[in-house]
Amino acid sequence: MKIQLESLSKRFNYEWIFRNLNTHFESGKAYAITGPNGSGKSTLIKIISGQLSPSEGKITYFDTAQIDIDNVYQYIAFAAPYVDLIDDFNLKEYLTFHFSFKKPRNNATIQDILQISGLEKHQNKSLKTFSSGMKQRVKLITSIYSNTEILLLDEPTSNLDENGVGWYLDLIQKNKENRIVIVGSNMEREYAFCEHTLHIADYK
Repeated sequence: MKIQLESLSKRFNYEWIFRNLNTHFESGKAYAITGPNGSGKSTLIKIISGQLSPSEGKITYFDTAQIDIDNVYQYIAFAAPYVDLIDDFNLKEYLTFHFSFKKPRNNATIQDILQISGLEKHQNKSLKTFSSGMKQRVKLITSIYSNTEILLLDEPTSNLDENGVGWYLDLIQKNKENRIVIVGSNMEREYAFCEHTLHIADYK
């Protein structure tokens, strides 16, 4: 799997967020996109995920052949603190719903994923009653445990306590092989495992 960015640029109104970004991402490697708040990390991740279109340049996805942009969502799992959950579901219902669309890694069952999440005792509770930290765990477990070639994580430890941070780091270490992992962050602990770093401010 490979993602190619060619002269990629994005602006909102008359302000350029980044310009002329040329790089690529390959399977089996982990990448950090770093920069201060408001520098464009989330914007770039949203473009890679297909949620936003670039203002200039292009992004191309390759598997055994080039992937049509309309189908790239099938290859991507995504987690960010601004992603909404379906609050009317309880946890078990939500996981069952999510993994009806994305095959789980390692042939894990819903009960396996509940146990790994550390939220097993809350499986019958509505997500609307969950704390922000619990919701972030749900977002991370559903994305990291989706058997996708591309994993995008934006500020993954937002709302997590120290125990939650340790849980995330252990989870990502065990599930980063054979996929492209991209982490948007300005906190080194979130991306210390990444082999490559892209400083978004270098493309202003």
